[in-house]
Amino acid sequence: MTQAAYYEGKRRIRHGPCELVEPACGEVQLKISHCGICGTDLHIYHGAMDARVRMPLVMGHEMSATVHKLGDGVADYEVGDKVVVMPLAPCGDCPACAAGHSHICHNLDFLGIDTPGAFQSYWTAPAYTLHRLPAQLSLKHGALIEPLAVACHDVRLAGVKPGDQVVVLGGGPIGMLVALVAKRYGAEVLVSEINPFRVELARNMGLAAVNPTDADLTQRVMEATGGAGADIVFEVSGSQAGASVMTELLRTRGLAVIVAIFAHPPTIDLFRFFWRELRLQGVRVYESQDFSAAIELAAQGALPLDELITDIRPLRALQSGFEDMDKGGQVMKILLEL
Repeated sequence: MTQAAYYEGKRRIRHGPCELVEPACGEVQLKISHCGICGTDLHIYHGAMDARVRMPLVMGHEMSATVHKLGDGVADYEVGDKVVVMPLAPCGDCPACAAGHSHICHNLDFLGIDTPGAFQSYWTAPAYTLHRLPAQLSLKHGALIEPLAVACHDVRLAGVKPGDQVVVLGGGPIGMLVALVAKRYGAEVLVSEINPFRVELARNMGLAAVNPTDADLTQRVMEATGGAGADIVFEVSGSQAGASVMTELLRTRGLAVIVAIFAHPPTIDLFRFFWRELRLQGVRVYESQDFSAAIELAAQGALPLDELITDIRPLRALQSGFEDMDKGGQVMKILLEL
């Protein structure tokens, strides 16, 4: 039986049957295998995006699937292919698209937010969004490709290179993946995170980690860099504390990379930017090459992806997944198995 999870507002999830959408020309119908619960899904569940989404909404975009049916004109895929979706639908006409930056299209639709997503048995999506998974990569790990592509994009735009001193503020799923990818690029990485479970998890994955409520983060960074400061700081916490400390941690002409989505504009020490000629880089979602890089890293077994998966649950456990994420504690990434 086909099933879906529907967000109906006010932290309510309803489960019920879903209609199979026949793939039109240029579309593919996918049989969903796994789908991760994303921080953006949690924001929707909280009601923070009710003005944007249309209810009842099928959320979900961190997914893996097999091709179930092909629409007319789709020649690059076959039924049974393992795939993931890069869930971006740019307009193709705005200045960003014209400049080759369609991932930050001025009129961008995000699949699973602005349109129905992958918390359903079968999902019909444009064929241009698909990326094929290699045979050796499990569908479980495939559901981590989308957040891993975010990390690959962030690290690529930051220009991380071997020997760089990197600090990641915030050790949630994206922060942890940024740290792991930066380390893979040869950087010396320190993760700052206030959740003790996530601090210990980072250390178990071979990352240096500190809880800034227990230790002086700035002092730790200065001691490690001979007083110079970090080359790059990734702000992934979305907190005022993170926005405040990032400028303290950077060396002269260091780079602050804003990964998090801030609920309110934070206060930032612009004098420090002037005084040390600091640089600021925004990073948003990903480009096709970042999905390719993420798939390659995952297929190589280069990252401890199993360590990031807290639990795998059935679709009917979506509500409890949101509730557990709200509590914090010992949670990293929850996957739903369709």
